[in-house]
Amino acid sequence: MNVTVFPGPIQGTVEIIPSKSVLHRLLIVAALADKETFIRSGPTEAEDVAATAACLEALGASIQQVDGGFSVRPIDRENLPKQAVFPVKESGSTLRFLLPIVCALGVSGQFCMAGRLPERPLAPLDEELTRHGITLTRPEPHLLCTEGSLQPGDYVIPGNISSQYITGLLLALPLLGSDSTLTVEGRIESEDYIHITLDAAAKFGYEPSLTANRYDIQSGTFQSPSTVDAEGDWSNAAFWLSAGAMPDGEIQVTGLSPDSLQGDRAVIQVLERMGANITQTDGTYTVTEGVRKGIEIDATAIPDLIPVLSAVAAVGTGTTIIKNAGRLRLKESDRLTATAQTLNTLGATVTELPEGLRIEGVPQLKGGTVDAWGDHRIAMMAAVASIACEGPVMITGGEAVNKSYPQFWVELAGLGKEIHLIEEV
Repeated sequence: MNVTVFPGPIQGTVEIIPSKSVLHRLLIVAALADKETFIRSGPTEAEDVAATAACLEALGASIQQVDGGFSVRPIDRENLPKQAVFPVKESGSTLRFLLPIVCALGVSGQFCMAGRLPERPLAPLDEELTRHGITLTRPEPHLLCTEGSLQPGDYVIPGNISSQYITGLLLALPLLGSDSTLTVEGRIESEDYIHITLDAAAKFGYEPSLTANRYDIQSGTFQSPSTVDAEGDWSNAAFWLSAGAMPDGEIQVTGLSPDSLQGDRAVIQVLERMGANITQTDGTYTVTEGVRKGIEIDATAIPDLIPVLSAVAAVGTGTTIIKNAGRLRLKESDRLTATAQTLNTLGATVTELPEGLRIEGVPQLKGGTVDAWGDHRIAMMAAVASIACEGPVMITGGEAVNKSYPQFWVELAGLGKEIHLIEEV
């Protein structure tokens, strides 16, 4: 799908969709619990969430999205399938969370991947699973097969590769017949996502003890509270909040928790440092244009914010340096290359660094034709950048937003943007 977005500001109010990160975890824990759970949330059609739901249903859970949220009937641990196919598609979260869980349940699995996911790393999670009784094979690049039953024991994962590995093991190890430990070595990347995992588990009565860098994990079951809430998504809200900081913008975003454990809530502090005007009342954030000055941004804890913050930095004064962003090369696209090339095509001045970006602010962008790189965050970044362009921006592959935010183009049009959508034949 080709999407042409015309220049000009956006103004209005957006009710943000539920957090993909929170929903992944709540759906998984609810599917592993002792009784049915209702997850209160706004509606979502995100492909990643659908992938997690489909994989849990392959294990025997029943998940229905109904008015007001999700109804989850858990897996019957006494009647698990001996083998199952898991359509993880392009969702790295789904794969990394559910791989150890499937192994812990002793189900022989075929994980079917799509897009760039087969190229993204699984080490050292795969090595740790193999060390504890699992056989992993790759008969085809897009297919990962598992055999065996995960055994309890002492697990070790470096913290500086992916917090998703830690989440997967934290949710899987309680399912084993005996106690285990999980030691996280070194600096932890995206630590806030681990806190989201522990918060979701705590809502279901499971709280591993932490001593220094070691989790002591007791064997047990997740106890459903019957009803839990899925809060709004700070990662996707960042695109609207950043749009408000662009020329002549004024955006209100509702449904966000100021006390959220989501690390991407830091977008507020970063935008304020860049000069945006921001107020907050009862979970509604209002952002209007500020001076947009250059700053230094450490991407260690907020990698998903970098594309859209780069679009804001591209239009203004001064130099913005983004550091510690090397992990962005292993996302749905190489996001450092994709961000730099996309913004430069539109008239920005961005230099790609080995572990980050250098952005020289300019008064205005020019527009042009760019590719989404098969990446939802690059597609949405280009849409935000169009606000500051002289001419229209055509985004090829605009359907990439379906991964996390299928209604993005509809929402954008509702905020006053002129948009032309052309479906590819």
